[in-house]
Amino acid sequence: MNLNWMAWTKPTATFFLIILTLLVCMTIWEMKSPGGAPRHGVLGFETTRGDRLFISLLGSAYIHIFWLGLLSINLWWAMVLSLIYALCVFKWV
Repeated sequence: MNLNWMAWTKPTATFFLIILTLLVCMTIWEMKSPGGAPRHGVLGFETTRGDRLFISLLGSAYIHIFWLGLLSINLWWAMVLSLIYALCVFKWV
């Protein structure tokens, strides 16, 4: 498959593969254990694990966009920062 027209890089492809993997895993988890006990976190409203995944993915996308726009450092560090952000979201939100 020739994807040269999309200017894929390894970090970009990895980012989207991780998103796909997370969505598949969360779908399987939701099918096995529906609901997922909503909880109140630092945002002050109830979130389910699907809400927390969405917040994590949205924040990670913004981290990568700002990283590309403002820094010229390797994109792998944005991936690490996004992972830390996602772990914090799942723990405290």
